[in-house]
Amino acid sequence: MKFSVIVALLASASAAYAHTVVRAVFINGVDQGNGENTYIRSPPNNNPVKDLASDAVACNVNNRAVPKTLEVSGGDVIIFEYTHERRGGQVISPTHKGAVQLYVAPTSSNGQGAVWVKLHQEAYTNGQWATEKLIQNGGRVSITVPNLKAGEYLFRPEVIALHESDTAYNVNPARGVQLYMECIQFKVVSSGSVSLPAGIDFKKSYTYADKGLVFNLYGSDAGSYVPPGGPVSPIAASNPDIGPVPSAGRRVGKQRIANVGGQPEYNHNGATVAQFGQCGGRSYSGPTRCASGSVCKFSNEWYSSCV
Repeated sequence: MKFSVIVALLASASAAYAHTVVRAVFINGVDQGNGENTYIRSPPNNNPVKDLASDAVACNVNNRAVPKTLEVSGGDVIIFEYTHERRGGQVISPTHKGAVQLYVAPTSSNGQGAVWVKLHQEAYTNGQWATEKLIQNGGRVSITVPNLKAGEYLFRPEVIALHESDTAYNVNPARGVQLYMECIQFKVVSSGSVSLPAGIDFKKSYTYADKGLVFNLYGSDAGSYVPPGGPVSPIAASNPDIGPVPSAGRRVGKQRIANVGGQPEYNHNGATVAQFGQCGGRSYSGPTRCASGSVCKFSNEWYSSCV
């Protein structure tokens, strides 16, 4: 094999090793299990979106409804977990420095149009990039659900990697900012009063003229960096963060199978799990609310139980 081919293959492998995707969600500290292609609209791989003119900027390249929807209430804490290849493994390469943001939109929009409302942004603070903080905390970023009106919503966490963003993708497709995002399906079941205000359209807001998307990471003052998408909305709760999963509480999220492709809706009608019974884990689709006196505790990717 020619040396040049070997170098190219090694470079490709190194780049792939650095990538990341959202693979799971915690609600009030309770692991909802691996959500890939179940409640997360997962792409086929962990490659970044770089073409800002693409529809994929909204929900990545595989934006289609998936079978499950997670139920939450206003005030619940959602944690989104990024990992490179598998849960518990590497988060993202330390070279991929940049910002972390989170948006919400009505599910009915399918992510298209001026519908995305920013709930969180973190870039460079106290000498540290948000991605560095993300790595330190196991790939987990949290958001408190605003007091939204009942309905179905897409939540969209986003990592903006700036290590190659000195040159725009439309100038040199080998370079460009790297966006890592997925859309996760939620249903707000509480009777909140907050309607989503007008949001941004990624195809119009995320452009090659935006200095938050074309930025020289190595030749610019990190403190001058401003993420794209405008300011955080006033509807956002005051305590989003990148950090560890809190202890599981009693406000436990529930999964509901969405009516996709004629599948029946799934509803536990308030069913609870007895002490020591299973309340979560990958492929689990039963009740997730523990009976009074117990809380749902994470054991591993496949199993959580009421203790």
